[in-house]
Amino acid sequence: MIRQNQRMFNISLVIIDATVITLALILAWFIRFGSDLLRFEHNMGLDYYIISLFFIIPLYISLYYAFGLYKPQRTKNIFSEAWNILKVNIIGLLVLITLLFVVEQSHYSRYLLAMFAIFSTVFAINERFILRKSLRFIRSKGHNIKFILIIGAGELGEKVAHKINHNEYLGYNIIGFLDDNIKKGHEVADSQIIGKIKDLEHIILTNQIDRAIITISPRHNILLENIIDLCEKHGLKAEIVPDYYRYFPAKPYVDMIEDIPIIDIRYVPLDNSFKKAMKRLLDILLAIACIIFTSPVLIFTAFMVKISSPGPVIFKQERLGLHRKNFEMYKFRSMQVQSEKDEESQWTTESDPRTTRFGSYIRKTSIDELPQLFNVLKGDMSLIGPRPERPLFVEKFREEIPQYMIKHHVRPGMSGWAQVNGWRGNTSIMKRIECDIYYVENWTLTLDMKIFFMTLIRGFVNKNAY
Repeated sequence: MIRQNQRMFNISLVIIDATVITLALILAWFIRFGSDLLRFEHNMGLDYYIISLFFIIPLYISLYYAFGLYKPQRTKNIFSEAWNILKVNIIGLLVLITLLFVVEQSHYSRYLLAMFAIFSTVFAINERFILRKSLRFIRSKGHNIKFILIIGAGELGEKVAHKINHNEYLGYNIIGFLDDNIKKGHEVADSQIIGKIKDLEHIILTNQIDRAIITISPRHNILLENIIDLCEKHGLKAEIVPDYYRYFPAKPYVDMIEDIPIIDIRYVPLDNSFKKAMKRLLDILLAIACIIFTSPVLIFTAFMVKISSPGPVIFKQERLGLHRKNFEMYKFRSMQVQSEKDEESQWTTESDPRTTRFGSYIRKTSIDELPQLFNVLKGDMSLIGPRPERPLFVEKFREEIPQYMIKHHVRPGMSGWAQVNGWRGNTSIMKRIECDIYYVENWTLTLDMKIFFMTLIRGFVNKNAY
């Protein structure tokens, strides 16, 4: 973050982080063994735990590095940094528990580990918060400021300037604009036009500039090329804000095919292989646990469906899933057996005459959905995600509802953000899709857990389920 000493600053930050981790472990040991707060037998000496720091510190520092916590955080807020610290500590704790199990270190206190995880998280977040406050104070004194030149004072340039001015934590100071269409001295977003684009070289040579932000249209390709050449000639870092960003419906993601940048218009967190694998692993573990826990309900329901009306226990229906691929979704049969044509074309309604008496009960309580736990194990579905729809209705909705198909960027779920917010059954399809798109673009494990517990609390019985 301090411009001239970024490398030294990162080294200092690693030392501070290692110190914080050490202090967190020592405090956890003191509470567990060295004080009267908790009285336990098998008091293990501090040296026993200090030795473990030779593994813990490299592990945590590596995770901090992997999660980008040693990159400049100037353009990120404290909440983003705190969330990454939390993720590091969760993963670090899981690795430590796994390692202790593998090497059979049964005397290593699990209570101490839990306290260490809490202390290291709280200490690290506070450390970074204090650091940010310190840097902000330093910038208020005129140090550690990056001086910005904006090339292009049109609508896009003005918007960039407003964003910079409204986010003081960035430590950016706009020295002015260059523009060929606005008179010199004219004020734009609290900064002045200081010349035309042809004056760029003179401006670079006579001002302290750390970064040039280019906001002119890519159609001026020759002008753009000249600007970039001049910036590189004088060692000035140049960044381009594309004017077509306004067409992005969500936060874009930049990927690379060798040296060619590819802009993914819609950012989908679950396109990340690690996040996808983590969600899939949790799906499998939780689905197995749910099947075991609900097995008496599964067996009883299967028996009641069988004796309440003729026909199969399990009802299979074609649905559209991940990447628009069809799959068979399982449910306990809740209706009379009907022809395939009627089944495909009819939408379930309130007091539907096709529903059996027992079927009406299991639909209202969502017990009919429990066989989808096996869809989760197969990989057709996830525990949490947008609800899948029949191909016939997908064809209808994608013509009528903009962005309807975005929900198929992720695995469909047994419960979703739309369902726990009340958009279930015969409710607004538009509101349901808004919730689905929000989930697709903002997925986190925390959001999944929130939906999971909201489903347990209020998701089983719903007035719109019939």
